[in-house]
This record gives sequence, structure tokens and C-alpha cells, in this order.
Amino acid sequence: MSRHALYRLAPLCLALSLAACSDAQAPQPGIRPAMVAQPQLAAEQVDSYPGEVRARLEPELAFRIGGKITRRLVEVGQRVDKDAPLAELDPQDVRLQLDASRAQLQSAESNLQLARAERDRYRTLQQRGMISKSQADNAENTYRAAEARLRQVRAELNVADNQAGYAVLKAPQSGVIVQRRAEVGQVVAAGQTVFVLAADGEREVAIDLPEQAVGSLAIGQEVAVELWSKPGERLAGRVRELSPAADPRSRTYAARVTLQAAGKQVEIGQSARVFIARNDDVPLAVPLSALSAEKDQPYVWVVDPQTSTLKRTNVRVGAYGEKSVPVLEGLKASDWVVVAGVQVLLDGQQVRPVDRQNRAVDLAAKE
Repeated sequence: MSRHALYRLAPLCLALSLAACSDAQAPQPGIRPAMVAQPQLAAEQVDSYPGEVRARLEPELAFRIGGKITRRLVEVGQRVDKDAPLAELDPQDVRLQLDASRAQLQSAESNLQLARAERDRYRTLQQRGMISKSQADNAENTYRAAEARLRQVRAELNVADNQAGYAVLKAPQSGVIVQRRAEVGQVVAAGQTVFVLAADGEREVAIDLPEQAVGSLAIGQEVAVELWSKPGERLAGRVRELSPAADPRSRTYAARVTLQAAGKQVEIGQSARVFIARNDDVPLAVPLSALSAEKDQPYVWVVDPQTSTLKRTNVRVGAYGEKSVPVLEGLKASDWVVVAGVQVLLDGQQVRPVDRQNRAVDLAAKE
């Protein structure tokens, strides 16, 4: 082949090589995101009330003795472990009491030794007939009194030792400090609250109910809870506590709703809303954008939590609302439904679930 022909073929070879490289390096089409949400109770048959996430247990922490606070070791909002020191009192008085109790113990031990020796001596003298029985009995009684005094002093020393330990306030269990009611330099009495601890464990939502709504709620009733930070995601709740009397100022009734299987996604102080059904037959509802139909058969796309694949699910619906439609059959409250872009989805297609803020949603972790 001539050199001129090679020059003519070179651009063609280069183009073919670049095309081959381009095909080899072309990115594979990614898994498309899908906005998901769980079915909600039909809004027109549900009342909602704002609330705040609280700990199930909120012990008020106080010193068991009085004194002046010299050190504060934690701040509000700080997480503490069980037995972690929180604050300290001036230890001078309790140390002096402890020293005095130790001195009394030494004195009582010396008195007991002396009484024991005196009793033994009187016993010997009585056996020899040199003293009367009453004198020996007096020595025995003196010895027994010295024994009792020693036991008393030992108990007082234990109390003083305990009080020395009470000068340090410790956390009774792990949790978060949510309130501080005393400052360094303040003199507090025994039992006066210094901190409030939100203990680890169950989480609840505290709500206030108006007078007209308190009659529709009962202890043990199941409700739904939605965190303001995660709109569209409902948590199961149960009414644990309902005040029998109204607050004299607000005229509302305090209630506590226990969150079931909330996990670590719920933090103390988060804002929440509690949804209470007006009757037992309130249907679920989905946004109008989640519904499709084929040959007069409405359906929605349900996401498998384990595989993130879609399943076309036929449903029976009620009267259409302005923004949502009630689902009478075909869905459970725990299902995750695609609520946007449903026209381009396919049965069995894998998607990447996201919420309304385009944040990834781990459906498997929420089961």
C-alpha cells in the first residue's frame, strides 16, 4: 500500500478507535429516583394537634444533702452516661463530719477494750469470791453498753461516709440534660432540683387537647405521629397518659403519646403532630398524583422495602378530593407508595426512594 493511501486511512482509523473507546466508557443508565410516601388517614376525618417529643422518663435530679454548689460539670443538651458526675457541693462540712465520726469510732473501740478487760477482771475476782455477783454483773453490763456504742458509732460513720459521697450529684441513668435549675455558688437544700434528665429509652409526644376533643381520646388508643422534620412519614403511636383535669390557665388537657419502634430517628425536643381519627373506620388516602388507571381500574405503585422494586397494586378508591383520594381497599398504612412521576414507571423496575426534600429514604430500616 502506498504512503498516500495510508495517510488517507489514518483519520478513519482514529475515528473508529475513538468511537470504540466512547462506547466502552459510556455510563450505564442510573436507577431513577422515586418520591415515596406512606398512605395517610383521610384528612377530612382526622384531627391533628401539635406536640413536642419528650422522654418517657424525665427524673428531676437533686442532691441528697444540702450545701453550696462549687462545680457544675455538664451543660443543657449534653449527653451523659450512667453514674457520670454532674455537679459537686462544697465538701468541707461533710469531711469534718466524717473526721468526727472516725474519731468517735476510735474512742468507742478503746472504750470497748477497756470494758472487756474490766469485765474479765471482775469475773476472775468473782470466781475467787473476792467481789459480789452484782459487781461482776455491773462490769458485764458496762461491756455490753460499750459494744452497743461501738455499733452505733460504726453506723454513724457509714452515714457520714455516704454523705461525703452525696456531695457529688451523679446521673442515675444515661440520657440528655434538658434543664438546669441551679447555678454554681447557689446554696441548695436536700431534694431541691438541680437538673432534669431526659432518660434514654422510650420517646413520647406531649400534646395539649382542647375541651371539645378530650372526650374522643382514650388511654391505649392508637394514633399516628408525624415529625415536622420528616413530612409525609407517619409513626405509630399509642395514648399512654391523659390528664383528668384541665390546666387552669390554658383550659387544655395534657396527653402523652408513646411512639412505637421510633428508634434513633426521634430526638428530644423535635416538633411533631399527632393525628387522631374521629372514628374507627377512617380510610387511608394517597395524593392524586400517586394514582393511575387502566381500563377503569385504578392502581398505585408500591415499593418493596427490601429490593426497592415497584409492584403495580390495584386499589379501590372513594370519592376524589381536592388533593387526595381515599383508598378503600388494596393498601396498608405501612406501604410505601410512589407519589410523583407515576406515568413512566414499570412493574418490577428498581428505583431509588426519596422523600419530598429529595433525601434518600432507607425503607428496609423503617420496617
